[in-house]
Amino acid sequence: METDLADHLGAEAFGPLGDRQIMWVDCAATDAEGAARRYRRGTRAIVAGIDRAGTCPPLDPASFDMLLTTAKAPPSPWVAVAAARLDDRIAGIEAHVAHAPLAAGIAIDVARACDHLPFDLGMAMESLGYSTLLAGDEFRAWRSRARVRAVGEEGGGQQVRVDRTGDHVTITLARPDTRNAMRAAMRDALHEALCAVLDDPSLPDMTLRAAGACFSTGGDLAEFGSAHDMAQAHAIRTLRSCAARLHALGSRARVELHGACIGSGIEIAAAAARRIARPGAFFQLPELGMGLIPGAGGTVSLARAIGRHRANYMLLSGRRIALAEAVQWGLAEMSA
Repeated sequence: METDLADHLGAEAFGPLGDRQIMWVDCAATDAEGAARRYRRGTRAIVAGIDRAGTCPPLDPASFDMLLTTAKAPPSPWVAVAAARLDDRIAGIEAHVAHAPLAAGIAIDVARACDHLPFDLGMAMESLGYSTLLAGDEFRAWRSRARVRAVGEEGGGQQVRVDRTGDHVTITLARPDTRNAMRAAMRDALHEALCAVLDDPSLPDMTLRAAGACFSTGGDLAEFGSAHDMAQAHAIRTLRSCAARLHALGSRARVELHGACIGSGIEIAAAAARRIARPGAFFQLPELGMGLIPGAGGTVSLARAIGRHRANYMLLSGRRIALAEAVQWGLAEMSA
């Protein structure tokens, strides 16, 4: 569907303030790239390409935010969807975005900007967007519906365990009773342990793993929205970024993943140079359903690991990504 992009007021209908948040482009059309460029330049809509024929045409992906194809195991940046499920998948994405259009719009703005920013500035951009949404009605509506319990005292016991053998440090998320939910106390303990490895003059290698049934189910929902000073929360989020520390470790860092790797549970891990996953691991970004975007670095770390288009798909669809697809994308290696 075309719109008169010369009409700036009319173009408001195509984006987070209008009733058409996504502009779908038929990749088989003669002027598919031109249409995508016009939508990107003239609207605030998400620009998504659809390849029903499964040919993965050689389009310039720069003007697209997401590219879906019916091809099996397609090259980056395409996302494979079975032909029989394509229309349902499109409808599901549209419904997910319509549920939180402001969050979806900010997510795409951040993703586009981070394509051109160094890691640390991308993290700052993400955090500003996240803080903005924490003060928004979409997040407040989710919190009201979810009936999130009040934040209580952190249970006893250590948050992370640090062991060293020779020139190798192993850091273990050590709260299996909470499915290693990333509360502030765990984030701070992990950040402190990563900083110690970074500052160690002997330059040890490091493995991050987790105890229990899964790597991490992400942030503890009880803490979402509990900060009263969004400016201070932004400062803390960026200064104590575990993803930034993993990224700084470069080739010295590896993460071992298993079970659920949700939200911050994959956002942080994706910043490591190597990510090894056991059978049964799966990956998910649920934040849009809460009226939020990733806040632990995912718009940067995942985009660098699997590309902006596939990271956008994870967020805009909210779907679980099974290990086989994650391996095909380059998000993880299968453990031996």
